[in-house]
Amino acid sequence: MTKSAEPLLPVELGAGKIKFAQGMKAGRWVFATGLMAQDFVNGIAPDVLAERAPHAGLPKREKEALRIFANLDAVLRAAGTDRSNLVRTDQYYTTVKAVPPYQQVRREFLDGRIPPSTSIAQQGLLLPGADMNIQAMGVIPGRGFAVEHLKHAQLAGRPTSGYSPAVTVGDFIFLPGITSLAIGDEPRRNGVAAAALMAEGAQWGGQPIKLETEFIITKRMAASLALAGATLEDVVHAQVYLTDRDDYSAFNAAWTKHFGAAGPTVSIIPCIAHGLAPYDGKIEINVIAAKPGSAAAKRHVDAGIATAFRHQPQAVKAGDLLFIPALMAADRDGLLPAAAVDPRQPYFSSSTEAQAEAIIDNIARLCAAGDTSLANVVRVLLFLTDINEFYPVYKAWERRLGGRPLPFSAVEVPGPLPVPGATVMMEAWAYAP
Repeated sequence: MTKSAEPLLPVELGAGKIKFAQGMKAGRWVFATGLMAQDFVNGIAPDVLAERAPHAGLPKREKEALRIFANLDAVLRAAGTDRSNLVRTDQYYTTVKAVPPYQQVRREFLDGRIPPSTSIAQQGLLLPGADMNIQAMGVIPGRGFAVEHLKHAQLAGRPTSGYSPAVTVGDFIFLPGITSLAIGDEPRRNGVAAAALMAEGAQWGGQPIKLETEFIITKRMAASLALAGATLEDVVHAQVYLTDRDDYSAFNAAWTKHFGAAGPTVSIIPCIAHGLAPYDGKIEINVIAAKPGSAAAKRHVDAGIATAFRHQPQAVKAGDLLFIPALMAADRDGLLPAAAVDPRQPYFSSSTEAQAEAIIDNIARLCAAGDTSLANVVRVLLFLTDINEFYPVYKAWERRLGGRPLPFSAVEVPGPLPVPGATVMMEAWAYAP
């Protein structure tokens, strides 16, 4: 297997000649990031939008999902693998109405082998007319490196989604996005398990986000990990989506109660109100874990980078992957002075560009500390409070990569971000053999 990451199906997008890697191949891993229903010429494919006769064929969002899975299939085939070897999918939508048609197409495409999944509604995507943006992770199977779907009746996804409650491959365990959605005959209120909420009618009796976080970790996450013989100590990376920006620090307090300073990398990302599966849910968490005692056991990587939250690791190396959580252009005092807008001369610099440069510099430092480089970055998630800020962020990457295609996904999220004044947040994964 190669010691460096290889872009798959690179294309140039738009007049700005954005160099987009539809996928990345790294060792036995395959990543497809930021896939939309594009034809890579017109933006969203004209046959998907069918603007002159929008109801003459399949519903628009079903056609959108079909085009996305065709693009995903092409990435997997280019890497020498297929859809049966997917281990994770992440979906961003502009509306929850897009979820059912997408899931219908996904069930058919994957024929019952649906890997752990996370579905989040956000404010906006990178192309007009797009309602879906998909990330997927798969493998090239080999001896001792085959995908195994673990089943459990009480932890499985709903029939409409159908994802497995856990998947293992090699030394890794993948869990889906976990919410407080009630399962089976659990007592519930508006879809949320009653055990995750304050007593009905009470105005106080615990902090809601802490109650919900505690429920997800102890009653859902721990049980799913146990399917693979793992515990919370084996988690190497987590993504957390919050519907209320007032909950940043309270969530982190509940999280660090279980994980402390020795925990996994964790990206804490805002999403829109009612953007999760349970209508009144406040939080969704997905995790990647290492099999106990395996070569993928987490190792913290320290490059002297300031993070926004107490006990938030700068990076974690697990096996041949380096996980860098969602970073902002900040030091321990807040937004970097170089990235702030000078109110006396607000039009003589770009805060967006300065933020991007600072974040990419920190990602490069963490890659070096993890014995890899920016050239081996296999997945970049860009979370912007204004999707119009994408181009200067991309140009900052282009300068650092020398024109090498970038495997990116760009999503508009509701502000404010955890650091006041920050408008850009980036999560990156790198291949680190």
